[in-house]
Amino acid sequence: MGFLNWELRGRSAANGVAALLASVAAIALSAPSAHAQQATQPAGKQTDQSQQADQEKAAPAGATLLDKILVISRTGETAIESLASASHVDQEQLARRMATTPNEMLLGVPGVATQADARRVSTSINIRGLQDFGRVAVIVDGARQDFQRSDHGTQSTFYIDPELVKSVDVIRGPVANTYGSGAIGGVIFFDTKDAADFLKPEETWGASVTGRYESNGKGWTTSATGAYRFNENWDTLGNIVYRTYDNYKDGGGDTVNGTGFDVLSGLLKTSIRPTENSELKLGWVGSSDGWDETSGGVPVNDVDLKSNTFTARYNITDEDKSWLDLHINTSYNKTNLDLTSLVPQNRFDPITGLPTVLPAGSQSTFDVGTTGIDIWNTSRFETGGIAHELTYGGDWVGDDVKTGGTAGGDSFYTPSGKRNVSGAYVQDKLTWDWLEVIAGLRYDNYSLKDSTRETSGDRLSPRITVGVSPFESAGLAGLQFYGTYAEGYRSPSLTETLISGNHPAGVTFPFLPNPNLRPETGKTTEFGINYRQNDIFESGDALRVKAAYFHNNVDDYIDGVTLSPFAPGSGCPFGPGIPICFQYQNFAQAKIDGFELEGVYDAGWGYAGLSASITNGHTISYKGVEADLATIPSSQVTAQLGLRFLEDKLTVGGEVQYNGKPKGNAVAEDYTLVNAFATYQATDNLKVDFRADNLFDVKYANPLNGSTTVAVYEPGITLKLAATMRFGG
Repeated sequence: MGFLNWELRGRSAANGVAALLASVAAIALSAPSAHAQQATQPAGKQTDQSQQADQEKAAPAGATLLDKILVISRTGETAIESLASASHVDQEQLARRMATTPNEMLLGVPGVATQADARRVSTSINIRGLQDFGRVAVIVDGARQDFQRSDHGTQSTFYIDPELVKSVDVIRGPVANTYGSGAIGGVIFFDTKDAADFLKPEETWGASVTGRYESNGKGWTTSATGAYRFNENWDTLGNIVYRTYDNYKDGGGDTVNGTGFDVLSGLLKTSIRPTENSELKLGWVGSSDGWDETSGGVPVNDVDLKSNTFTARYNITDEDKSWLDLHINTSYNKTNLDLTSLVPQNRFDPITGLPTVLPAGSQSTFDVGTTGIDIWNTSRFETGGIAHELTYGGDWVGDDVKTGGTAGGDSFYTPSGKRNVSGAYVQDKLTWDWLEVIAGLRYDNYSLKDSTRETSGDRLSPRITVGVSPFESAGLAGLQFYGTYAEGYRSPSLTETLISGNHPAGVTFPFLPNPNLRPETGKTTEFGINYRQNDIFESGDALRVKAAYFHNNVDDYIDGVTLSPFAPGSGCPFGPGIPICFQYQNFAQAKIDGFELEGVYDAGWGYAGLSASITNGHTISYKGVEADLATIPSSQVTAQLGLRFLEDKLTVGGEVQYNGKPKGNAVAEDYTLVNAFATYQATDNLKVDFRADNLFDVKYANPLNGSTTVAVYEPGITLKLAATMRFGG
């Protein structure tokens, strides 16, 4: 049945794709099979190039992603070296995925899920069942993305076009406490493209143009990139992307209204190296997006979003990169979202709760500005035969939220106010022969206020990790065991603390502020295994595996609850509408545990990857009552296979992902997705990419959207075809 739907609904796009695939297949079959040569890897950060070269010597086949240095790492380690659950997605993998939205970039990363519902340009990231209100720190080139809007479903979203991204690093759990306050779930770091990665060594300038068509939603993407090298110490890059998409069809062939959008995104970045041991990166990432929000299948709001992120990152080291490895990052992110009502809307007055009408043309505005400063240094030295990497630093993030517009508009329920979060930390990584120990301590402080209320708090959060590599025999020398205990601290957000007024539509009831909310404290225990081995079946092959079990107790977990005006001491007034109130309150705990696996085998001529994650969780009230945690994502198993031909010019492969229904989710079901891809570097200046997502046209919904009580079905089969022309000199 899936193949029949594909034939009937994708015929126009499939004709051209079939011709392309037939040509590629003919070339592949007529050519002799070639043993893979080592794949080219993009250069790392300028200040880490020597370390990157050392890592590549130790990692045979070029696609072992776990051997790539993590941009997010403060001690210059790779994912396979880190005593933590860390993952890396590089430029080659991003290109294969032909991502339209941020959630597609993270396919198969264990422990990571995304929530985007119909508004595909905005994304919320879930790590190990935790999301929203800063539980996951989303960082673009060092800038925190803290935009938040009160709504059904996800609360916190960010905006980044996949075409601008060079790599993605993920660290799961509060072990990432050197990367800022609040990240009790983990950290996602998006690193945008650099001129040094785009230009070939002999080039002064380079340019490329990409055109792409998608069958589902008749989507078009155009991307243009240009880079210039002024001299060996100064280069710059610019990228502009335009996307236009109609509403897509789900796996049942039904059009999902409100899923079309237009996006204009851009990137400017310049890198200056004043001395041999220093580098300054100045960057801007921006987007101008538009889409319609629907209710009952009818467009009700026109949405206009503008996001701008400015960053300055400076690094200086001494000659041996020993005592001085100083990083200074500053950033400012401003997101403006404007809603304009397209039709008159029946609402309830936010103050009185009485019926009112929001006329067509009414506006609501959400302006969120986030300023950040992050400074740290790593000193490397030895004492008594023990190597130390001592990292110490501090950071500050300030959120300034301003909302307004027509009374009764959506912005009324996202409170204006200011929040300041700061911290300082020290961490020592000690290495001796087969033993590695990481000990760290972080201090956090926060304050938040509006025109009438203010609250604050602080805490010390420790981390201790022990790793052992006990074996020396050839087959087991790459096996490492580690155990971690780490704590993280998240302050309440402005919305959780200050939201007030009456529910705007459908039915009315009061939102109650809660200035007495206590911060959340995540306490995670984790046990993991790292394994790396080269030359297993043949010379030059490589196997990399990471696996971990974790258990996270989040004390004083914050979630929304309904209160009854008839319950003694509830503080819920009896007024117009249904007799309930909504308030964010603390729970005694949220308990979350799970297992994660990530592995890849690469023999040059092909590769195979497997990732898996199982997450379970529930909340516990102060009275001991347990309840399912609505943000638990699907359990996932993702298998990937790729084959390289024609001296690595042609790569073909696919992905299969099984998703298991989370416990207690009202709309979720088990489902399996199958994707296929082909990439052909026809000449030095021409590359052709093809991808088929949801090949069997499965009708499925994202379980994280179950909290909206209505399933929003994801796209059915989607064929993508792209061509990229590149020039340089």
